[in-house]
Amino acid sequence: MIGDILPYIPQRAPMVMVDNLLEHSEQKAISSFEIRADNLFLYDGTMNGNGLIENIAQTAAAHAGYHFFKKNESVKKGFIAGIKDFKIVSLPAMGQTINTQISVINQVMDFTIIEGKVYLEGILIASCEMRIFTLAA
Repeated sequence: MIGDILPYIPQRAPMVMVDNLLEHSEQKAISSFEIRADNLFLYDGTMNGNGLIENIAQTAAAHAGYHFFKKNESVKKGFIAGIKDFKIVSLPAMGQTINTQISVINQVMDFTIIEGKVYLEGILIASCEMRIFTLAA
């Protein structure tokens, strides 16, 4: 488990939406995130869909950032270039911890296509396909 996630993502407080990188491989990563009272994406005690999208994107950023770090390369910034088939089953509440899994589907030049899945207590609550554009260092 990687607890200090900040070296691997470009975001800083109050926009950090990932606490830990629990697993990492070439094609997959799993993160955890506790939804706190000061979260920017809370509405009436529940995280909204934008927060789930940002959590998926930051899990992908942590995956890529840690990958670059392991290769002694500088961590590159990326941007969401597209979201496809975003589905929400339920929304997590303040105080709950979500686990997010991203899997790399394809990588072409500076674009990475990932599948993101968000789980609450082992139950799938959101998913999407995301295209991420990575800037050259």
